[in-house]
Amino acid sequence: MACYLTTGKHSNFYVAFGTVLLLLAITAPAALLFGFGGAIAARSRFFPLAWFGKIYIAIVRGVPDIAFFLFFVIALDQAFEYLRHRWKCPDWLEPVRQGNDFVVCQAAKLPLSTSPQWMHEVYGFSLAVLTFAIVYGAFAANVLYGAMQAVPRAQLETAEAYGMSQRQTFWRILVPQMWVYALPGLTNLWMILIKATPLLFLLGVEDIVYWARELGGTATPRFTDYPHGDWRMWYFLALLVFYLGFTKLSEAVFARITERLSHGQATAAGEAQRKAAHA
Repeated sequence: MACYLTTGKHSNFYVAFGTVLLLLAITAPAALLFGFGGAIAARSRFFPLAWFGKIYIAIVRGVPDIAFFLFFVIALDQAFEYLRHRWKCPDWLEPVRQGNDFVVCQAAKLPLSTSPQWMHEVYGFSLAVLTFAIVYGAFAANVLYGAMQAVPRAQLETAEAYGMSQRQTFWRILVPQMWVYALPGLTNLWMILIKATPLLFLLGVEDIVYWARELGGTATPRFTDYPHGDWRMWYFLALLVFYLGFTKLSEAVFARITERLSHGQATAAGEAQRKAAHA
């Protein structure tokens, strides 16, 4: 068993856990950035910008994730190749759309056919990160927009009465206080993002679900020289333990963050802290 679990294919399986963690480490701040931008746009007094922010939130949240992932990655990939095609092959006379085929010159392909395998993997992973960030950025935007609306209006009016500009009020009063209202929703969104990482398999990235399915199935020489039956249940049980452990750790971290942000805030958690301090 020790020899079986240390084969080269199993090394790829173990590395795939790092791929999932890397996806989360990059996607979470990227989605938060998209969400912050979307929330600011949605509450803008400039109507076209507010319209754009609200449409972004509504459309992305209204489309099933799996449909968006399957469609958007293809569309994004073709958009990049089309822009490169227009730039690198200006003399190309044939139409790019030829029936159901999307045909660009070889120089516009992403990545190039001559590129090493790691570039293909990095490109696919980058598309996955961008897609995850856009999709979950819309959910984050909705959470942050609600949190901004939850900050007491009296706080903002007081800041304006002290002579703060609109920009100063936003960054010094609204943004610092909104996080305590946004954190429950962002915590839930983080849990959903963790559960959504198996969608990497649909985007062509060899993640832990891909390797669990392939390695756990009836052994073939392609994956191992050690024959076995259908062991997929045990591999997916290992994934179950991994995801449950990771979500439990996340709950503990977010509980500490919530406690820290609630200090001095006019919320139920902040009031409980004040009562405990004077008890």
